Parts: sequence; structure tokens; C-alpha cells
Amino acid sequence: MLGPLSDLLAGLSAVEATVGLLLVSVVAALALEFVVLRAARRYVTHTDGSYDDIVISELRLPLVVTAALTGVLLLSQVPAVRESTVFTTTTLDTFFGRPSLSIIVLVWAYAANRVVNRLVEEVNDKGSRFDFAPVFSNVWTLVVLLGGAATLLWLWSIEITPLLGAAGVAGIAVGFAAKDTVANFFGGIALYFDDTYKLGDFIVLDDGTAGSVVKVGIRSTTLLTRDELMVTVPNSVLNAAKITNESAPQRRRRIRVPVGVAYGTDVDAFEELAVDVAEAEPLVLDSPKPRMRLRRFGDSALEYELLCWVNGPTRRRRAQHELNRSLYKALNDAQIEIPYPKRDLTFSPPAGASVEELADGESERASEAELASDGPSPKR
Repeated sequence: MLGPLSDLLAGLSAVEATVGLLLVSVVAALALEFVVLRAARRYVTHTDGSYDDIVISELRLPLVVTAALTGVLLLSQVPAVRESTVFTTTTLDTFFGRPSLSIIVLVWAYAANRVVNRLVEEVNDKGSRFDFAPVFSNVWTLVVLLGGAATLLWLWSIEITPLLGAAGVAGIAVGFAAKDTVANFFGGIALYFDDTYKLGDFIVLDDGTAGSVVKVGIRSTTLLTRDELMVTVPNSVLNAAKITNESAPQRRRRIRVPVGVAYGTDVDAFEELAVDVAEAEPLVLDSPKPRMRLRRFGDSALEYELLCWVNGPTRRRRAQHELNRSLYKALNDAQIEIPYPKRDLTFSPPAGASVEELADGESERASEAELASDGPSPKR
């Protein structure tokens, strides 16, 4: 391909060859943008999946930039062209060749990182069947960053051997200074491979912190509590803590609604009534079916628990509220007593005193207290 191009440029002057290559590069970039990529975008709009849309949209910039810089690269790389331009060889390499390659490396590294991250987000949105933790995106970003930096050093002929020794010393210092950051990074990787949780899961920590996972980063994980507060927890803390994932292995969760009824209640009718109330509640799942369990004989009541299931841990509080309201109304309508603690007080008069004498003494003390509260009579 370069042979015919060299033959074509051989008969041109330096200015004509330079302008011709730059003009061809600009035309190629415009044609790629307004013809090829536009046709590709029109085609992918008719497909079912969204992955091809992501790839086309993210690769547009590096493709156009590469096409636009092709002429600049040819100016600095093709021998016949180098001899035909108005620039010296050193000038071409310093101001055209390496900067152009550096820009191409940067835009392609950025595009590669964006494509993978967006594809991972799209796959995560498909549900738990495609469980890709965001930490994968973080690791990929780190790999692209290191690969791009190494490529740029190679392009500019920077010897990295001396840097390795300095990097070893700096690594020790950074290891001590940023040990928490390193611990958080590897803690996040450990949480990913352990499949502890994923985005959208409702988790409870051993210190009582509870919330839905909304972001998993390199350093920390962000939870959204029921009070709509954002709580950021370091990954190293999560890796060492006891975590209860209330959204796994399945999202449905059982709730327990305690309720007591008076002794002497028809337990069969009461149990049937409570189950009917649970089955009529929209938040309660039909399967497994709600059921009643008599837990203990309390001091003042037969202590029951209504056991039923809801679709997700975040619905438990609301379902318990609705069930308590419905149970209270249903028990009142059925005239089933909800007992409360009662105490019987027995009073015994002192020996030798009758009840009438005690009553007269109480009346006299009450009269004296009333007179004392009124104060002295005003003088006339």
C-alpha cells in the first residue's frame, strides 16, 4: 500500500506532498464520520441488543482521530514522504510522529475503557443471572491505565529500567503510606470473588448499618439506607465484617408479626381469621402460604406469630405495618380481645382497725389538706 503512495508522491514538490497527505487525512476522517459511521449507527438502531450501539458510539472518536492523523504519521514514517516534505526528519519525529501516535494511544485507551465499563453496566442491568461486579470495571481501568502509560514510555524511548529501582523504593514508601487504600482495593477484589453482594442487594453489617448497595468502588462501597442517607464503607472493613445479605440467595423474605389474644379465645377461629387477613394483603406473597404459630402461654395472653413472606427485604416494614392495622380492625370486628397486662391489688387494714375507721380517717385528712391548700382567710 505504501509503495504506490510513495511513487505517487515522488513526482510532487515538498509543499504539494505535505498538503496532499494532510488533505487526504481530513477527507478520510470526514468520510468515516459522515458516511461509514452514520451508516453503521443507522444499521444498529434496527437490532435488538444495545451492545452494538455502545461499541459504535464509543469507537467513533478513536476511529475518526486515527483517520485524521494518518497523514501526519505518513509524513514521519514513509521514507519517500519524509524526503518530499518541507520538514526535517527530526522535526517530523518530534512534533508530528510521536505526538500523533501518543494521541492515538490515548484516545484508544480511553475508548477501550469506556466500552468495557459500559458493557459491564449493561450486562449488570440484565439481572442477577449476569452477575458482573463493578470491581471488574475498576480492575480493567487500572489495566488500561498501566498499559497506556507503558506504551507512551516506549513510544518516547524512555528507558524504564532506572525507573524500576526507584519504583521499588517508592512502592515500599507508598505501601506504608497507603496501606489502607491497598487493603481496600484487595478487599474489594476479595468481596467480588466471594460473591458477597452485588448492586441492588440489601445488606446488614454487624454494627447495625443496613442499606442497599448502590456503588462498589476500588476503595469503598456505598449504601443507601432506608432514610435515604448515603453511607460509604471501606472495602477492608466490609471484608473483615460479618455481612448479612438479605437479598440472597433469593429476594423474598419472611416476616414475623407477633399478636396476642385473651385466654378462652376460640383459637381455630382466630387462626383462620389471621391467615385470611394475611392472604388479603397485596404485599404478602401467595406462596409460601401465611400461617399462624402459637409460641407461648404468656402472663396475659396466648402469644402467636403470623408468619408470611414478602417480595424483598425493603418491603418488610411496610407489610408489617399493614398487617398490624388489618389485624387490629379484624379482631375488633370479630370481638376477639387483645389483652393487656392487668394487676389485682388487695388491701388489708392494720390489726385492730375497722374499715369504717380507716375511711373516716382518710376523710379527715382529705379535709385538712383541702383547707391547707386554700390558705389563710382574708382579714375583714
